[in-house]
Amino acid sequence: MSRKRQSYDGVALVAPVSVPYQRYSIETAHWWIARALKGALDAAGVKPRDLDGFSVASFTLFPDTAVGLTQHLGLCPRWLDHIPMGGASGVVALRRAARAVQTGDADIVACVSGDTNHIDSFRNMLSSFSRFSMDASYPYGYGGPNANFALLTDRYMQEYGATREDFGKICVAQRANALKNPGAVMKKPLTLEQYLGARPIADPIALFDCVMPCAGSEAFLVMTVEEAEKRGLRYATIGGAIERHNAHAEDAIQLRGGWTLDIEELYQQAGCSPEDIDLLQTYDDYPVISMMQIEDLGFCGKGEAPQFVQSHDLTIEGNFPHNTSGGQLSGGQAGAAGGFIGLVESIRQVTGQAGGTQVANAKTAMVSGFGMINYDRGVCTSAAILKGAGT
Repeated sequence: MSRKRQSYDGVALVAPVSVPYQRYSIETAHWWIARALKGALDAAGVKPRDLDGFSVASFTLFPDTAVGLTQHLGLCPRWLDHIPMGGASGVVALRRAARAVQTGDADIVACVSGDTNHIDSFRNMLSSFSRFSMDASYPYGYGGPNANFALLTDRYMQEYGATREDFGKICVAQRANALKNPGAVMKKPLTLEQYLGARPIADPIALFDCVMPCAGSEAFLVMTVEEAEKRGLRYATIGGAIERHNAHAEDAIQLRGGWTLDIEELYQQAGCSPEDIDLLQTYDDYPVISMMQIEDLGFCGKGEAPQFVQSHDLTIEGNFPHNTSGGQLSGGQAGAAGGFIGLVESIRQVTGQAGGTQVANAKTAMVSGFGMINYDRGVCTSAAILKGAGT
């Protein structure tokens, strides 16, 4: 039996920063991470010497890790973390940093994620992504996620009757949201007709079902509420947070994730229910994964996400704001920063700093992460509920 999770009382999330994404970059991951770190420190009025905790997520930092970055950036933290969990990394970083602040292991922690995208970055990353992929996928002629998620999407469609029009509803809404985000990669409107007519990639996946690899970085700071108030910073608090790895390994194919094992406890910890969530940020490397999260996070029953999506407006002004910055499908996927994009946007939303993507009266946000697909499933899942100060 697991002991009851302790609350995250007294912890503040401040200075959310997104460095505008670029399709390709000649800079290193180090450069992108440094830009996000500087942006967060400047926004909070924190000097590098006052930063005593540092958490990093990146795919293209190799051969360096967070340790190498301390020298590269001139930092001297007493608490350090490197999180190789892809799309789940943002919430995992948040959980660990919050506990470090609560216990006094660090006073101010910078959580940063970023990746570059050279012409061959994606190919190089895939070549050494996981032993499972090397052994179980590459011998059959494919080494990227498109074919993996095509199999999953096809099974989901057969199992629950989802259509490409259902997936298109998600993609079209996220493009509309992205057009209000100056940092998004995708700048042109997307219609459902364009979505349905896009060239096929791996049946039933077509062009607009796939994320756009790019370069970019995200960051935020974790400190005590007392410190945030002393500095006059707008801050978010953590209602609850969960993570789970290698869940439901007995399933022949992944149609549910680790959220199902802990979601009730997450809502209990945050003292709310799905009806209290003002906006949802799901990890969206493919629209089927967003549907899976909508179900597993308790907004509808298993297999009911297609109907749920069709009966709700997913845009910023809608009755179910979803991936308000455009998510990865239209904002871009800057490597491991894809695991941070929804979290950083959620901090902006509940602190009233989201600008053009701001949801009216946003007080409570949920963000979920999904990452590290080997060959048949994503191994890591995470989720958090954030609240504005005083909520």
